[in-house]
Parts: sequence; C-alpha cells; structure tokens
Amino acid sequence: MTRAHARGYSTPMIDRDPAERLADVHAAIAAAATLAGRPAVDVTLIAVSKTQPVAAIRPLIQAGQMVFGENRVQEAEQKWPALRDEASGVALHLIGQLQSNKVEAAVALFDAIHSVDRPSLVDALARAMDKIGRRPACFVQVNIGDEAQKGGVPTAELAQLITDARRLGLPIAGLMCLPPAKREPAPYFALLAKLARDNGLAGLSMGMSGDYETAVTLGATHVRIGSALFGART
Repeated sequence: MTRAHARGYSTPMIDRDPAERLADVHAAIAAAATLAGRPAVDVTLIAVSKTQPVAAIRPLIQAGQMVFGENRVQEAEQKWPALRDEASGVALHLIGQLQSNKVEAAVALFDAIHSVDRPSLVDALARAMDKIGRRPACFVQVNIGDEAQKGGVPTAELAQLITDARRLGLPIAGLMCLPPAKREPAPYFALLAKLARDNGLAGLSMGMSGDYETAVTLGATHVRIGSALFGART
C-alpha cells in the first residue's frame, strides 16, 4: 500500500469498539506479512499513545494490546506508572526525540528507545544504563530522506554511530526511520532494510498508520500505529 492509497481514518472510527480496531490492524499486518512470505508474529505492533488520555488507552489494554509508544518522557511519567500497576507486562517504547536531560528518566521508564541519533546521546545512554542497571533495547534513528528538519543520523555517519554504541555496551536492536512526507515510502523502507543488513541488525522500526502494510512487506519488525487505533488526532 502506498501513501497515495493509504486508508483514511476519520473521526467516526474512534467510536468503534477498540477491540475491533485492534483486530483490523492485526489482520492487515497478517495479510501484509503473508504477502511477503513471513510470519505475522515477527511484527510487533506499537500502539502510539502520545497525547492520548488514560481513558483512551485502557480499553486497548483490555483488548489485549501490550506494547505502547510515547513521544515525551514527561508525559509518559504522568500516565504509565498507574496503568502499569493495573496491567503487568505492558512494554513501553520511546518513539520521540530524547533530550539529554531526560536520559536517566527514559532509561528507568522505557523498555525500548527508538530515537538514538547522535554521539552525545549514545554517551549519555551508556552512562545512564550503567548507573541505573537497566538496558532498554535501542534503535538508531536514521535520517533516511536527508531532511534538515528531522532528527536522525545521516546515512553516511550511521556505521560509526553503531560502532560507538556497541563499544559502549548499548543493546542496539535495529534501525528506525520516518520517510519524507508526501512521497512513496517503499524506497525509503527498502533502504533502511539494506542499511540494517549491512550493519548486522535485525530490527526495523518503520511504518505508521498510513503506510504500515508497505513497511511490513519490506521487513518491518516494529510498526508504530496511532490513528488507526485511536482515531484521527484533532
């Protein structure tokens, strides 16, 4: 599925039962995985709960969704301790940019960090992991479209950043990207998959509500889905 043919998630769909929305997304992931000749269980669905209130998140947990993504450490600190008390086994992924002054809090709270993108952050994460004794899985964010306004390491600097991260003991699980808006995402997903292979990495965090099926056919191991589960943002 290309962006041009991506599904439109209108406001009324938020009134649908959360279990139905979740089942629809899982079915689409399974169909895309079958098309690519891979098992659907290899794809982790991250429900992007940024800006969503606890009242919107809880029904998805009750429907069986156990992996969630947040953009900001402070917001996650406010919402998730209570939710995790209610539902053990929930995994929390940081999918937004990580500021250096929030590194220790992020290491303490999140199970995976998808936005490792610069040497200073690699250094800070290594120190925080050693201090706190937790080692969340790390994805290196790649500026796959070479866009000045986006975070992510340039492709030319990726190999060195991965080498430095491994040397410092960071558990590098894979790569993450955000393709340029209003462009066909498939070539960018394919490039990220190649970069991962070149660097001996299995994880590919790529694909959102408008293009996750394309991402799955091209090897995504983690898809980050917001509006298809929660409805269109206002």
